[in-house]
Amino acid sequence: MKKKEQKSNNHLENIQPNLKGQEIIKFIAKTLPNQSGVYQMEDEDGQILYIGKAKNLAKRVINYTSLNNLTRRLQRMVSLTKQMNFFVTNTEIEALLLECNLIKRHKPRFNIILRDDKSFPYILINKEHQFPRLQKYRGRKNIKGDYYGPFVSPSVADYTLIALQKAFLLRSCSEGTFKNRSRPCLLYDIKRCSGPCVNYINQAKYKESIDDAKKFFKR
Repeated sequence: MKKKEQKSNNHLENIQPNLKGQEIIKFIAKTLPNQSGVYQMEDEDGQILYIGKAKNLAKRVINYTSLNNLTRRLQRMVSLTKQMNFFVTNTEIEALLLECNLIKRHKPRFNIILRDDKSFPYILINKEHQFPRLQKYRGRKNIKGDYYGPFVSPSVADYTLIALQKAFLLRSCSEGTFKNRSRPCLLYDIKRCSGPCVNYINQAKYKESIDDAKKFFKR
């Protein structure tokens, strides 16, 4: 994932050495841009407590200072926070993908929902078809294709799937539906598919779209 900017707020600890928890988050939130990105909460030993994504970093992070609106788990996380790092991304979907990759790599103690990768969805580019299918997938990786994730929740995977359809116009229908079309479906009409089921795109051009989608995941 290519970050437009990476900024560490560790230096703030030297400016305000006694701040912690709610107060350090409030102090740091004032320095954050109104852009999409990923934030990391860290304790006084530099251990990552939590990783999250935001459509707007400044607005998202300041929410952690309203303790009454947080669960007990997040209140505990806030109390342990001593410093933060953040990454600005070009789009919200880049923030989603970066968040998933960082959670999988660091396994922060307060990101409990990704402890068991088998329970959470992936995005699969299914290569078992002549025109590979883009789909959300759970379970054993016994289908030939490329898997990306896991995603932090089904809704995040759905959001990413829709964004990828819009960007690369890849099919998401089942093979049975694909083989029995005589005219393109609604997804073609709303510009979320290129219509390979009715030969509106040839295999070579479709492969270029698949390659572009893979490059996006690797950025």
